[in-house]
Formats: sequence, C-alpha cells, structure tokens
Amino acid sequence: MKTLIWLRNRWPTALALGATALTFGGGESGEMVTSFAGTLLILPLLYLVVAKLKRREATWPGLLAGIVLVFVLRFLDVIEPAVVYSGLALVVLIWGAVDGHLRASGELRLQALGMLGFGALALAGLILDPDVGRYVVAAGWFLHGVWDFVHLKRDKVVARSFAEWCGVVDVVIAAELVFKL
Repeated sequence: MKTLIWLRNRWPTALALGATALTFGGGESGEMVTSFAGTLLILPLLYLVVAKLKRREATWPGLLAGIVLVFVLRFLDVIEPAVVYSGLALVVLIWGAVDGHLRASGELRLQALGMLGFGALALAGLILDPDVGRYVVAAGWFLHGVWDFVHLKRDKVVARSFAEWCGVVDVVIAAELVFKL
C-alpha cells in the first residue's frame, strides 16, 4: 500500500522516466547534439514566460505548446526551433523591460539570467564540434536539472509537478548525451 501511495505521489518522476525512454538510442552524435541543444531552450524559456505571467498554472500548457512547436518547426524544416525559442525569449525580456517587471521582480531577473546561461550552453553546443558539443549540451541539461530541483525545493515560479518532472528528464538526458545511450 505504501508503494502505491509513493507511486501516486511521484507521478511526475514516472512520467519523466517513461518520456525519456523514448529518446534512448537517439541517433548519430551530431544529430543528437543539435536536437538536444535546440530543445534545451524550451526549459528556461518556459520558466521565463511563467515568471513573466506570474501564473504557475501556465506551466504544463506552456510545455505542451513548446513541444508542439518543436514538432511543427521540424516538420516544416524552415527555421530551427532554437532560433524561434531565442526570439521568443528576447520578446519576453523586452516586454519585461518595457513594463518594468524585469526591474521590479527578482524572480523574473533570475529567470532571465537562467535563460541567458542555458541559452549560451545550447548555442555553444550547436557551434562546437559535435563530439565536444555533446558534453556542453549535457552540462546544460544537467545544470537545468539542478535548477529544477532548486525550484522544486523553493516552491517558486513553475508548478511543483513540472519541476520534479523536468529535473528527472534533464538528468536522464544529460546521462544519455554523456554515455551516448
């Protein structure tokens, strides 16, 4: 009985492990690095948007919209998702600066710094040799996992269930990249 209660309370972890099982054996190193570098940007962008909106309940719908956008952009094959997500982050940052929220909110500033830091790691992973870039992108995913667990502990910005789910996903993907799983 205790196991069932624990599993019910850890549904984000179970969902994360199930989702990451789909990415095992992700393909060639260069292709894998490019894919994971581009999608790394979804995570800090989601934190940034949710902090700007001050609506934790927007976390899961925002993630769903971000994932759908990745699939649409990859299907259309016109523009890289990383470019779109970088542009969206810039729009949110400008919006926050213009309305004064960026100056007034420590949480939004923290998320802006996170966006810049994780964005820099994703960009570096895209421009470096794939054999080196995968370690940089893996570091980005791992560090974002730490970021998630800190936010889970602080109970700030995003939904707690998302912070748990995302932390597990991030650490597993970092391991995939490092060990080429």
